[in-house]
Amino acid sequence: QVELVESGGGLVQPGGSLRLSCAASRSILSIYGVGWHRQAPGKQREWVATASNSGVTMYRDSVKGRFTISRDNAKNTVYLQMNNLKPEDTAVYYCATKPRLVSTWDSWGQGTQVTVSS
Repeated sequence: QVELVESGGGLVQPGGSLRLSCAASRSILSIYGVGWHRQAPGKQREWVATASNSGVTMYRDSVKGRFTISRDNAKNTVYLQMNNLKPEDTAVYYCATKPRLVSTWDSWGQGTQVTVSS
């Protein structure tokens, strides 16, 4: 497992942008997947995006074209660039890792709050 610390959340107006960062305590080079999940008040946690160590990125439909996930293996950091934010994007955002394609998400950060409101 790896320790993860998110940062970059905050309050933004609809249509605005934020970039979340997730710093890992050790190298993420060998970790298959790094991803972002979110949990809105009163709702279950949902997957948002994944970046594999082969360069493949995947997104849930509601954020495609607006969010971009990237990983900097040299800095052991994962980013989520969020553009054209909507009120429904309001949630606590969590970074997570999965060691292999078929494994579960086994390391989680503490989360960072994103609030989209005018």
